[in-house]
Amino acid sequence: MAVSVVTASQMRQLDRRATEEYGIPSLLLMENAGLQAVLELERAFPHLTRSRVAIVCGRGNNGGDGLVVARHLFNRGIMVEVFLLARQTEIKGDARTNLEIIRKSGAPIYEVTTSQELEAIGEAIERADVVVDAILGTGTIGPAKGLFEEAIELLNRFGKSIVALDIPSGLNSDEGVIPYPSINAVLTVTFGLPKRCLILYPAASCAGRVVTVDIGLPRQLLTDPILDVSLVQAEDLVGVLPPRDPNAHKGTYGHVLVLAGSPGKTGAAAMCALSALRIGAGLVTLALPESLNDAIEAKLTEVMSEPLPETRERTVAHAALERVLELMQGKRVIAIGPGLSIHPETAELVRAVVKTAKTQIVVDADGINALGPNLDMLRDVSLPPILTPHPGELARLLGIDRDEVVRHRIPIAQKVATSFGVHLVLKGARTLIANPEGQVAINMTGNPGMATGGTGDVLTGLISGLLAQGVSAGLAVKAAVYLHGLAGDLAAEAVGQEAMVASDLMTQIPKAIRQLKSHATSLTSTKSPHPPFAKGGYGEIFGRG
Repeated sequence: MAVSVVTASQMRQLDRRATEEYGIPSLLLMENAGLQAVLELERAFPHLTRSRVAIVCGRGNNGGDGLVVARHLFNRGIMVEVFLLARQTEIKGDARTNLEIIRKSGAPIYEVTTSQELEAIGEAIERADVVVDAILGTGTIGPAKGLFEEAIELLNRFGKSIVALDIPSGLNSDEGVIPYPSINAVLTVTFGLPKRCLILYPAASCAGRVVTVDIGLPRQLLTDPILDVSLVQAEDLVGVLPPRDPNAHKGTYGHVLVLAGSPGKTGAAAMCALSALRIGAGLVTLALPESLNDAIEAKLTEVMSEPLPETRERTVAHAALERVLELMQGKRVIAIGPGLSIHPETAELVRAVVKTAKTQIVVDADGINALGPNLDMLRDVSLPPILTPHPGELARLLGIDRDEVVRHRIPIAQKVATSFGVHLVLKGARTLIANPEGQVAINMTGNPGMATGGTGDVLTGLISGLLAQGVSAGLAVKAAVYLHGLAGDLAAEAVGQEAMVASDLMTQIPKAIRQLKSHATSLTSTKSPHPPFAKGGYGEIFGRG
């Protein structure tokens, strides 16, 4: 089952529908959330029964979740102290019900309503082994203020093991930025479905390890079409790399054309071409400025090359258009951009190729820069193009600030993909994949060691190589991004993140492919209805903070 990633509004709607349409009391959902959080606390802290636990609760439903946690821990004989950032008389609804239950059980509850009282509990926080953050939940809009902000700063100050309920207090549930003081958790237990802030960086760095737990929401709700953002999972990619045909020849698996390269940037062109072969394409032709052809022929023994007319600056000239169009005949895909340069004449060529292409196009790097303000042309391309920008490139393309792209990655990716009819791969930590219908997939493989020159060129080659083999655009993009990140993770294990270079990824692509195919075989043989690492049908998500 696909794991959706939700906004606060979507989660509230699912909770409401569970109550109104299925008759599940909201109090039961809160009870399930708190109990599941306790089970995760027991898993994470084996000596919990001998530990002191401080639970800091706000006045809303997140505080109510914390009160359920406190009750179950207290009933297990664990030393629990509850610090309520409000008067008990201010607590309403389901949270009030749970407050009454735990109050009658005799667990210690302290009201904290002033800065002085907050500072006074510092000693209790300091002697605690584990702190549970139940201050603010997904309904928070804007920064934590007043006592809540002070409480967040106090908890962070002591450097304790903090477990956040649903999301770390202070984060905006729907965004991947950290604009305000926020809890730095070692573990976040999130309820029902993961929230965007737990997946997108830099906010995800506040969450620590993230575990999504089942709180009893009906399965039908969790797969509702309104949930348009999900995680890329290995099981989504089963069959993307089918067994090779014993009767195959080099033409069976497609022919990739790569338009790339300029002085000083032949490496980008080479890595794109080689990675297309490495993922299984039968043939690759690299078209580049004629003065660079001899060097490429010496460097790439498995790739065919095609020298093209060039400008005075030795970039591909517009005069190459007719030859490029000829080369595109019989090719399933053309990759445009790696190391191509931003020379005006070369950019003009790129726009002409994109405008007239009848084959699948993958546009990266300087190819994206060449499009400039001419994105409207993409609507008229025969097949939905694939664009692979990083946030800076997308910001330049749209004429907006890079920080705006980072802050609103998902809605901006959706808008670009749907407005211009493209598959958009917005690269970075947790790469986003948006399709022309507005659905977004978030990739979880990869690591900071991949922040080095050339890794994007490898990704372009992987996408192109899968397309050449007849894989559909949507599936090819997901598989390429997943395998690209997995190869990066394998490279990090082999050489370390600091020492990693782009060619290390290509070295690990065969192993990444084997792992994916092995996973597919395992799923087929076991016929398991649940994703790997599932708990009650929901995946466990590990943050990379």
